[in-house]
Amino acid sequence: MALDLKNLFNRAPVVAVVPLRGVVGGGSVRRGLSVGVLAGALERAFKTRHVKAVALVVNSPGGSPVQSALICNRIRALADEHKVPVLAFAEDVAASGGYWLACAGDEIWADDSSIIGSIGVVSAGFGFVDLIKRLGVERRVHTAGEHKTLLDPFKDEKADDVKRLRQIQTDIHDAFRAAVRARRGDRLKGDEAALFSGEFWTGRRALELGLIDGIGDVRTVVRAKFGDKVRLRPVGPKKPLLRLPLLRGAAGTDPAAGGWDLGRGLLAAVEERLHWHRFGL
Repeated sequence: MALDLKNLFNRAPVVAVVPLRGVVGGGSVRRGLSVGVLAGALERAFKTRHVKAVALVVNSPGGSPVQSALICNRIRALADEHKVPVLAFAEDVAASGGYWLACAGDEIWADDSSIIGSIGVVSAGFGFVDLIKRLGVERRVHTAGEHKTLLDPFKDEKADDVKRLRQIQTDIHDAFRAAVRARRGDRLKGDEAALFSGEFWTGRRALELGLIDGIGDVRTVVRAKFGDKVRLRPVGPKKPLLRLPLLRGAAGTDPAAGGWDLGRGLLAAVEERLHWHRFGL
């Protein structure tokens, strides 16, 4: 393979750009952001030749608090190891777990109309007790462990179960608030009760509250910081091969597997859509 001599001796500053787009979570959510999916891309970004900074382009309505924390912590560990600054740029939305990701940046930038914040925890579901009664369905569940059916949607909601759930939510919310405080420090302005209430704001209002550091897009800000000759180098996860069950289903050799994957894909798409819909997107 011929060497690219132009790039080999090009000493122009480089900023590695890592896209963080989608719902946070690698389990049931299709195309989800997780530390496993992003680990390789993040490593390559911080090891990019002549890199002066890593830019995170965030467009996420949130999702898993665990994966949000893991991704943020991995970015900060790499930044400290390689002594490379991190700039975060919010696109349409950096809310809930998406804002947690943005907090990995030493600076956070957004558009005037970006949706920022939603520092809170939500748990949602449905109750089907009356429905199965009308259908004449008898629910049969056998457990070892008195709390294994906590908040079962086919059983009446219990006050003790809700209390336990709220305690879990409080613990997660405390971790989220601690992460934001640690990263934003005295840049945060205004009443903490409002900042951490789960409310969200436009980029302009988020700037006033200290949730972000400025209004701007990745190209404009990076050129202002590193000069007009700076090169933006996209670094994303490597695209995986198509999953074998999908291939078999499509080929007709295993139609059951293909149908199952299609059904899961549709459910995942609905779940993903609901995350975005919370912010009017």
